[in-house]
Amino acid sequence: MEYIYKGKEEGCFICKAVSQKPSSKNLVLKKFNRVLIIMNRFPYNTGHLMIAPIAHKGDIETLTEEEKEELMEALVESVKVLKKTMKPEGFNVGINLGRIAGAGLDQHLHIHIVPRWGGDTNYMPVLSETKVIPQHIKATYRLLKQAFEKL
Repeated sequence: MEYIYKGKEEGCFICKAVSQKPSSKNLVLKKFNRVLIIMNRFPYNTGHLMIAPIAHKGDIETLTEEEKEELMEALVESVKVLKKTMKPEGFNVGINLGRIAGAGLDQHLHIHIVPRWGGDTNYMPVLSETKVIPQHIKATYRLLKQAFEKL
């Protein structure tokens, strides 16, 4: 409902987050030299993370070799942290390239990492188009932030 009532955010939320110190307000978990790890404010599942280059780039072809390496490094680190703290049974990892492909923010490339558990899809999204997230996003942030700091 927050998403519906708030409406579309002006500007690039990733760029806004880049300019700020990581916090539970902007949901940034970690910054590398060229990329950052941020929680999805409107997650598909608990622990849904996104990894994005710090530079505002919408096309995968424009990434430097260093950005590609760091994106993969952040992906591996994110999977490690999620496995350790949330114990998922699997993951969906993907990039939506272009609005027609489902990118809500198509001007700033980002990788989605969605932890999955058996039974996490049930009748709620199928029948009522409602997703149940069992943990408040701020509690998930605190848990994951501590895990990234320990890694």
